[in-house]
Amino acid sequence: MSDNRFHAISRNARISPRKARLSAGLIRGKRVEDALNMLSFQARRGSVMMKKVLESAVANAAAVGGVDPMDLTVVDARVDSGFTIKRFRCQAKGRAASRYKRCSHITIAVAKIAGSR
Repeated sequence: MSDNRFHAISRNARISPRKARLSAGLIRGKRVEDALNMLSFQARRGSVMMKKVLESAVANAAAVGGVDPMDLTVVDARVDSGFTIKRFRCQAKGRAASRYKRCSHITIAVAKIAGSR
């Protein structure tokens, strides 16, 4: 499929993996130009984080591999769960309810696909 993959990882991003995966599903398999365009106009907080990581992966490809960014395709967009911040909130009758603030590891890989363009 491709010989060189360039990736970028954002660790412990303060967004739940479930919410971030919605934006990751949009760009998987798309050309970088189209993916950046979609993320720019998506009204989700996860899209902003995804766009930053995608731009970082494209910059890695341009700097390390010398590849033209417009020839790249998003081959992998993955969101894994990071650590969970546990907090407690007061409830009625002296009880406490636990709240879980989840974090994510966002991984995006881009590559130049043979035969594209």
